[in-house]
Amino acid sequence: MVQLQLDPFLNELTSLFERSTEKGSVWVTLKRSSLKSKVQRSKLANAGEAIEYRCLIRATDGKKTISTSVGQKDHQRFQASYALILKAHMTALKKRERKDKKKSAEVNKREVTSKRAKKS
Repeated sequence: MVQLQLDPFLNELTSLFERSTEKGSVWVTLKRSSLKSKVQRSKLANAGEAIEYRCLIRATDGKKTISTSVGQKDHQRFQASYALILKAHMTALKKRERKDKKKSAEVNKREVTSKRAKKS
């Protein structure tokens, strides 16, 4: 697994999405991590020092795996860039069927009136 900086990670993520447009999937996982072992974390906790947690992000298409670690300072910038990449590459998703508001309002009205009639 390759640990990249933020910008190269986003570029590689884009290329993973582009390679899987016709066939395949890309899995992205996010995990809270301190990037320290349990022994190091317990020493820091006993010393009373604060542990800086980061967000570990992994992406894979089944063949190639990439990862990066995002701190609190870079989180907003990374999230905005990541959202743009996701929006650009979610073209294969199907549109959700929306119900007609007028029809659903009429059905709700009928249900309310029938419930009132049953109570009386």
